[in-house]
Amino acid sequence: MACPPWPKGKKLVHLDLKGAPPRMEYLYKLMELFSQLGVDGLLVEYEDMFPYEGELKLLQATTQPPYSREEILSMQKFAKSKGIEVIPLVQTFGHMEFVLKHRPMWSLREVPYCVGTLNPHKEEGVRLVMEMLRQVVKLHPGLNMLHIGADEVYILGEGEESKLWLASPGRTVEQLFLSHVTKVAKAIKEAWPHMTIIMWDDMMRGMNHDVLKGSGLVGLVQPMLWDYNPNLDVEKTVSLLEKYCSAGMSDLWVASSFKGSTSVYNCVPSTQRQVDNHLQWLKVAASLSAGVILHGIALTGWQKYDHLSVLCELMPVALPSLVACLHTLKYGHFNAEAQNKVTETLGISSVEVEAMERTSAGETLFPGRRLAELIVELNSLLNSDDIRLFENDMFVRGWFSPYHRQRKMVTPLITMQIHSQASTFLTTLQQKVDALRGEMVRLYPDSTAQEWIEEHVSPVVAPLQRITEDIRACVKEMVP
Repeated sequence: MACPPWPKGKKLVHLDLKGAPPRMEYLYKLMELFSQLGVDGLLVEYEDMFPYEGELKLLQATTQPPYSREEILSMQKFAKSKGIEVIPLVQTFGHMEFVLKHRPMWSLREVPYCVGTLNPHKEEGVRLVMEMLRQVVKLHPGLNMLHIGADEVYILGEGEESKLWLASPGRTVEQLFLSHVTKVAKAIKEAWPHMTIIMWDDMMRGMNHDVLKGSGLVGLVQPMLWDYNPNLDVEKTVSLLEKYCSAGMSDLWVASSFKGSTSVYNCVPSTQRQVDNHLQWLKVAASLSAGVILHGIALTGWQKYDHLSVLCELMPVALPSLVACLHTLKYGHFNAEAQNKVTETLGISSVEVEAMERTSAGETLFPGRRLAELIVELNSLLNSDDIRLFENDMFVRGWFSPYHRQRKMVTPLITMQIHSQASTFLTTLQQKVDALRGEMVRLYPDSTAQEWIEEHVSPVVAPLQRITEDIRACVKEMVP
């Protein structure tokens, strides 16, 4: 059953730069595609790719240089020329790993073992957050919308100062959360009275109507309710949005996902899974009462679950999914006709990246297609049983077990066959990896290619290399 298309309101694409930050030329190509697909804005999570200055300079990335001030300004200029608004997302409470991992900032953690959560009792913490915001706002001339994060504030209330604060009667962790966010939001409004403030909603989901109403956040912030589940519970989500609305927060946003929400180390997304998430969001939008003002939807594309986790799917492999999700919102369904539009736009035969044969020789509108193809090829090779389970092979287990290796007593003929098979796999993998690296460094920093290969390839290659080395050592003992 088709839903009405996505109602009015902005369609934002989330650009998560806490891993695999694209080179500027690639970012321009992506924005070109986004503008042709009717995207209104970019929700940009710079994290350590922002060129922080002064006392905050230590927040800058060291694995690759952060974007320069000139790059960030010219990116906005280019976006504007394509009708795309740039909205920065700066975390101000939870997920501050990229800040609190630095030794000079350790004292600002809520508890020593949680790198993500800021201690809400220290004035210095608020000062730090405001300085981050000040530098970001300054480098976004004419900015009038800001996302302050505030999702997944883990372990809040567990710190010594929090326990002391909570010991007073009537105080709750909910109030502790609200008081910090309110403090930050008020400071933003004081510095930039015209600024619209968006925040993630998850820490407020369990709060009752009266707590929200009396929180001081009403009229200050616009919650963005995120849910990336393909089986998103429509009824529950609608009632949650209605609850925010009846508490006085009628200006609302929602967030779906086109990549980076399946598993923390996923390498290739499933388009259908992400489309299903958007179909559920269409049902939500169609069921809301007139009082709810839906300002838009952010299609999130997480690059890392947090600053210290591994890379998820890179942007090129996720473009079929993104285009499919945008078409789903535009038409209110994802039938054969919508699928054809996606494959035509990108010059591929299938909306599933694992099955996309190219249908046109040119670049079409698929920036990074060659890299997407190489990732898919290499991924299927890395996941093949022949390679992944090589040590379980009958010959390896039968004639080259740990017992044999230790005693260096082997059947040379069979072990040489094993060696030859392992070497063939290694050569094939190496060729694919070289091609992939060459393509990846055109779109991403060298450090990203290195990270991707160490994450996905090295663990699979290591056992094969070990076997070939061990066999060489054993055969030397057995053959004149």
